[in-house]
Amino acid sequence: MTTAQDLDTLCINTIRTLSIDAVQAANSGHPGTPMALAPLVYTIWNRVMRFDPQDPIWPNRDRFVLSNGHASMLLWSVLHLTGTQAVNAEYETLGKPSVTLDDIRHFRQFGSHAPGHPEYHLVSGVETTTGPLGQGIATSVGMAIGQKWLANRYNKPDFSLFDYAIYAVCGDGCLMEGVGSEAASLAGHLALDNLCWIYDNNHITIEGRTKITFTEDVAARFQGYAWNVLRVSDANDIDRIEDALTIFRRTRGRPTLIILDSHIGYGSPHLQDTAAAHGEPLGADEVLLVKRAYGWPEDAQFLVPDGVREHFSAGIGARGARARREWSERFDAYRAKFAGLATEIEQMQRRQLPEGWDRNLPVFAADAKGVAGRDASGQVLNVLAQKVPWFIGGSADLGPSTRTPLKYEGAGDFEPSSPGGKNLHFGIREHGMAAVLNGLSLSKLRPFGGTFFIFSDYARPAIRLSALMELPTIFVFTHDAMGDGEDGPTHQPVEQLASLRAVPGLTLIRPGDANEVVEAYRYVMQLRHRPAALVLSRQPLPTLDRSKYASASGVARGAYVLADVDGGKPDVILIASGSELALAAQAHERLAAEGISSRVVSMASWDIFDHQTAEYRASVLPPMVTARVAVEQASTFGWERYVGTNGIVIGMQTFGASAPLKALLQQFGFTVDKVVSAAKEVLRRSRS
Repeated sequence: MTTAQDLDTLCINTIRTLSIDAVQAANSGHPGTPMALAPLVYTIWNRVMRFDPQDPIWPNRDRFVLSNGHASMLLWSVLHLTGTQAVNAEYETLGKPSVTLDDIRHFRQFGSHAPGHPEYHLVSGVETTTGPLGQGIATSVGMAIGQKWLANRYNKPDFSLFDYAIYAVCGDGCLMEGVGSEAASLAGHLALDNLCWIYDNNHITIEGRTKITFTEDVAARFQGYAWNVLRVSDANDIDRIEDALTIFRRTRGRPTLIILDSHIGYGSPHLQDTAAAHGEPLGADEVLLVKRAYGWPEDAQFLVPDGVREHFSAGIGARGARARREWSERFDAYRAKFAGLATEIEQMQRRQLPEGWDRNLPVFAADAKGVAGRDASGQVLNVLAQKVPWFIGGSADLGPSTRTPLKYEGAGDFEPSSPGGKNLHFGIREHGMAAVLNGLSLSKLRPFGGTFFIFSDYARPAIRLSALMELPTIFVFTHDAMGDGEDGPTHQPVEQLASLRAVPGLTLIRPGDANEVVEAYRYVMQLRHRPAALVLSRQPLPTLDRSKYASASGVARGAYVLADVDGGKPDVILIASGSELALAAQAHERLAAEGISSRVVSMASWDIFDHQTAEYRASVLPPMVTARVAVEQASTFGWERYVGTNGIVIGMQTFGASAPLKALLQQFGFTVDKVVSAAKEVLRRSRS
């Protein structure tokens, strides 16, 4: 007779052997961690988590994050064994498994739903893309903040709609990476008692034993962060693991770290506790020895014994279905009593916007003195946050400079005592902030985060993951060029525009005046599966007279003709973005006075423009007009795609300098005289 304990062991060893066989077949991957952590993942999924495999996007499901993503076979195994269903981008269940056994057989192969690391946009049941160590645990902090905010707004007496927990498994690398430290510090400050990290303390990294690099007292460190710290000394003791997870659920006012002592490559007589078991297939001979140690048929490959799927179905399957059914019934009753809030939840879950979301956005009158991009942005943010209840955000300790605080009555600060506040204070943690924004977006909130543009370098890995996951996160970057003058080159971005423009799937917009800022927000708020970076000025920019120049609504097409010659047949085209747009407009007027016909193109977003039709692009930049000048206070890298081989780009060839803004503009050639001179030069070249 098969006992419950026998079934537990059988399921655990199925996870282990599926992982071993997949890595061996691919001749690529990491078998050691799945072998060691199979009991942990089995316990979380089949004994503890509230997750319905038949509806893996149910809003109140517990979240599981595999931050040490190289152990992805753990996740592919449990997603397959639980029968987790696939869901498409329109949130429709497709009636087929998220991960099939054939996917596992083709682990790490093209087209398989069992890739080398967890991929959010590819595989249902994956809560966030992981792989770059530390990103998963940092993102989980955003998920925990999201749950707290949702519970505060939507839970009512007798209607607990959002009370889910977040479980994140991590390793030594996650705790070594700085982003993990940033996030842990913030989570402790915010008292996120819905968050549990389980640290795989196996003492091994790629280069060998951790004693060569990582000898700190992890428990003391996390106690210093104000976390509850527990320890389980045997990674195979599923009862003790379950007890620790129960203590987590009962703990109030602190996140929990469970230090789990494990042996990488568990069951391997030769590779246990070696770096080789971390990052290489075991080899055919070792696979046989390991399976023998598990009491497994040595010649069997990708074996799922009878009773395993049924045991998962009786565990997480039954528990999750019951919890989801009860939640759905509760939500139906909730809708009858709180119809408006129920509609918000439904819109938010589908990344829709409420009716009238862009009503009352500011319109800026023509003004030569103008408005700083950051100031216009601040006004827009405060309107949007009142129209879109789940629009929240903050900055990395630069709110007064980035103009990101929400100042309307009732906005409030998100703190342990006020989890409904819409102002998030990330502290001086740019990388952690960007990862937390991803976690908030994965929770279906609409987050924004601000800092100086130069510090986008600190946040870049998480920005890249936002694009990779196709999340509609909004990054608000101010101090876009040399506008901070005296702070000098450490604060003056040069290569950052080119760098972020190179990120696939990231929409970057650099507005040229206050009305372009408004239109930039109008565009990005409608993105559902794409992040955006707004790059804004510190200094005032002239607000262009739109009765004279084209409407700023052209931003929605990336680039548009701002000013033109009668008949629309210019001799030379001036292209600019951001603070240089007014400069190009002034040069246009000067050239006209000298009898030279020019066109000014506002190139607010390369990405949006490049996605327009060929006909539209040609209407803005006619191929027959080869005399072109681009002007931008940044690296010239990439501008040749728009100005061609005969064009001139007025930009930065070096880093900046410490001086007042006017002196810097003169020194680096951002003047009307320089633009006019360049226009005449390219015109001479084209005619010759």
